[in-house]
Amino acid sequence: MASSEYSASREEMMAARLPLGARDACAKLLIPLNQCRADSFYLPWKCEDERHAYERCEYHLFLLRMKKMQEIRESQLQPATS
Repeated sequence: MASSEYSASREEMMAARLPLGARDACAKLLIPLNQCRADSFYLPWKCEDERHAYERCEYHLFLLRMKKMQEIRESQLQPATS
């Protein structure tokens, strides 16, 4: 999920005024979502496709972080072999 198709440049993120916490691999999906929200006055039934795409991306990033953390934990539990 962290490929260049989802990554926004620093300039794009600054121009969209994304908060620092939202500047991750899914930022490219968040920029049009925020624009759609602003255009539709944050109506909950608008921008559903953009929201689902962004939330799916965030979920996949979460799964990758959990998988990496599990691998770290498993490597710490294994006894050192010499």
